[in-house]
Amino acid sequence: MKMAKWFLLLTTVVPVLTGCSGFWNAPSSSSSTTSTTTLSSGYFFVLNVETNQIVSYYVSAGTLTKVATYTTPDTPITLTVAPNDTHLYLSTASGIYVYTISSGKLTIANSGDTISSDVAYTMQVDQTSGWLIEAVNGQSYASAIPVSSSTGLPTSTTQQTVSLYSSSIQQIAVSPNNDYVFIAMGSGGTQVIPFTPGNSNPFGSTSRIGVYGSSGAALSVAVDPSERLLYIGETAVSSSSNSGGLRVFKISTSAGTFTELSASPYGSKGLAPYSILPEAGGSYVYVANRQTSSGSTGVIAGFTITSSSSTYALTALGSTFSAGKYTVALAEDSTDQFVFAVNYGGSYDLTGYVFDSSSAGYLDTVVESTTGTDPVQASAIAALR
Repeated sequence: MKMAKWFLLLTTVVPVLTGCSGFWNAPSSSSSTTSTTTLSSGYFFVLNVETNQIVSYYVSAGTLTKVATYTTPDTPITLTVAPNDTHLYLSTASGIYVYTISSGKLTIANSGDTISSDVAYTMQVDQTSGWLIEAVNGQSYASAIPVSSSTGLPTSTTQQTVSLYSSSIQQIAVSPNNDYVFIAMGSGGTQVIPFTPGNSNPFGSTSRIGVYGSSGAALSVAVDPSERLLYIGETAVSSSSNSGGLRVFKISTSAGTFTELSASPYGSKGLAPYSILPEAGGSYVYVANRQTSSGSTGVIAGFTITSSSSTYALTALGSTFSAGKYTVALAEDSTDQFVFAVNYGGSYDLTGYVFDSSSAGYLDTVVESTTGTDPVQASAIAALR
């Protein structure tokens, strides 16, 4: 399965606890015929908000391997990695820091100083690695900071801004073709912002997709790797006990339109769809629900995507995939063999899956691990592409 040069990162932040370091790897039973002990992954980074840590990992021959643990300069909020894999950006209570990346190792740049005083709640880097797009919860605008793709540092003291319909910021996604920025804004719906990275001000005139249910909230947003479909994770899309759902829109870039599929929204099998991961090859999309109506254990729902004459349809896989407590973020690694989930409530902090070789689209658990001395409250994950 081949992945576009991008990944999804959940940036919703939730309350806080205590802990430090250590991990273990425990492959679970699997129906896959793939020998998971021979598989290795690319590098990825987990953010532990309670213990003020970034932990760097990869899987080597089926074993989870820790590269290093880094103490953050201040209370962390979220992180993201530039698509060219050279820099990691970390938002904290004192502002945004930038790190260089080499073989999965991090080195803080800019002499350890922040590159912005913004306390970003969600961030993404555009596909040119030349703009850091971020938003602060409680403020009704988003900012674009021009950065060097080679150094990761700002190239100007002026950052561009765009007004938002709501200040209830949840998550940012940048389209793979770099022509849109999408921002999920809770009860305010999802803002659609045309984006032109070659302009001094990359933001265009905006529009908005309102929430499906009057009491609902847009929590997550993602774009298909080929930019065919826009995905929005919302609460309260039905009257069922697990009322979370995945809304799906066909993207017409030339017309600048977003048409919701007739069968949308699709039930996400939980209450709070915090993270959406479109699989690299474009055949599947996965939704991580922070919890279900039966308790705090997270669940991942998967869907097959089919198309005919530019008409798209989603079909739910026959079963869901369990994770830990309060599952909040998903990422696919650079080899396109692994999907990783982080669980804010632990049990375990990190869950790793491989794609089942005999049941298309299904996920087999191969890694369950702590990411520090629990409770660490793992809240975000970013993978090199």
